[in-house]
Amino acid sequence: MRLVIQRVTQAEINIDGAMHASIANGLLILLGISTDDNTEDADKLSKKVTALRIFSDENGQMNRSVTDIKGEILIVSQFTLYGDASKGNRPSFIHAARPEQAIPLYEYFVQKVREGCDLPVKTGVFGADMKIHLVNDGPVTIIMDSKK
Repeated sequence: MRLVIQRVTQAEINIDGAMHASIANGLLILLGISTDDNTEDADKLSKKVTALRIFSDENGQMNRSVTDIKGEILIVSQFTLYGDASKGNRPSFIHAARPEQAIPLYEYFVQKVREGCDLPVKTGVFGADMKIHLVNDGPVTIIMDSKK
């Protein structure tokens, strides 16, 4: 399971020209699921993201988590995080999980994040053509992989 976590001051998802979900200060999480992933990967990373200290304290140091600042979380499935462009110019996605495996794991991850914090957790729509608008704060972007 691979995450791209962005600290944002705002983020929103538009689907078919209409706003689907938006958050203010918090985390935008792009979630990729591989063919090797399972609920243990989701358990591990869901605990980590809500405790990840990437928000500034009163001294400007990254010492606060999204939970500490009472932020919001927006989780978006993104199979292209498992794109392999090492050969040729067209990425291969053979390591990305198929929807029948990915959808239950995506939903499980979202559920575990919701259970692990008392914060608003919003989502995109699995498989939809989404337009994501965000203001990356910092910029701060962290990549996490459950296999590393």
